[in-house]
Amino acid sequence: MVEIPEVEELKALLKELGEEGLLERLESFVIMNEGLESKRGEDFIKVSILGFAEGLLTVLKEKYDEPRVKELYEKIKAKRAELDEQFRKPRIPYLEEEG
Repeated sequence: MVEIPEVEELKALLKELGEEGLLERLESFVIMNEGLESKRGEDFIKVSILGFAEGLLTVLKEKYDEPRVKELYEKIKAKRAELDEQFRKPRIPYLEEEG
């Protein structure tokens, strides 16, 4: 089971805001991705789940004028970006031309 504290925070926030439909979608997405963990690896799954959570929070930021939504959005965005860096292909250094 993939544990992401920020996603647990998002679940609690969705409950508080009465967004049961979004909560169900988030939980379904998490369960679906956990099934891929053995093939893709835990960090890859975390990036996927955090990306989905970031999308939900983008919508919530437009709907609610709630500081906690923005704070959690920033937290999840940073965490996703940090993990995402692990999956980027390293740059191939170009050979410098000698003149």
